[in-house]
Amino acid sequence: MKLYSYFFLLSLSIFSCGGYDTKYSTGNNKHDTSVRRNISIDTVKVREVTEVWNYSDTLKSQTIKTAGTDPGELVSYAQSLTGIPYKYASIDPAQGFDCSGFITFVFNHFGIAVPRSSRNFTNVERTINLKESKPGDLILFTGTDSTIRKVGHMGIISSNNSANIEFIHSTSGKAYGVTTTPLNKYYQGRYVKTLRIFPSNN
Repeated sequence: MKLYSYFFLLSLSIFSCGGYDTKYSTGNNKHDTSVRRNISIDTVKVREVTEVWNYSDTLKSQTIKTAGTDPGELVSYAQSLTGIPYKYASIDPAQGFDCSGFITFVFNHFGIAVPRSSRNFTNVERTINLKESKPGDLILFTGTDSTIRKVGHMGIISSNNSANIEFIHSTSGKAYGVTTTPLNKYYQGRYVKTLRIFPSNN
């Protein structure tokens, strides 16, 4: 039983964060048509998401339609969720978020459809130099095993003052929930790429 538990936990750490939550997910396959209703949990609300996310394997890159959303406003909203606990495969703030569940929930709040798993962000939008990142850009990492160079974790850049870059994410680590983290040596070793999502950040 202990051996089984070990392999189960190992699989969670290696594979892409983000499972399928049928109640809130904006899609785990190309037939999903995104959230079709508002989510209201206490004062937390999500606008209707009308776009369909295309999961076609034939697309080399995909565009997130931000519809004029201000990246600063999105970061502020993400920060308002600080302290919500980590929960694998969840996008429900009443229970917790995994890393991509957090991203999905934040973007859905502004009516923006995004992939449900961190790995599905691999070919989304435009890759930029990390030093040029701005609040609202997305930062992608490997899973906890940095030798497997596939995306398995992600966050939103919250600040970049040249000397220090910080990002907000939902982590299964010590903080175990939504928190803001500096890009320290540990995350530098797991770093994969930075994505420019908002045209206004260009």
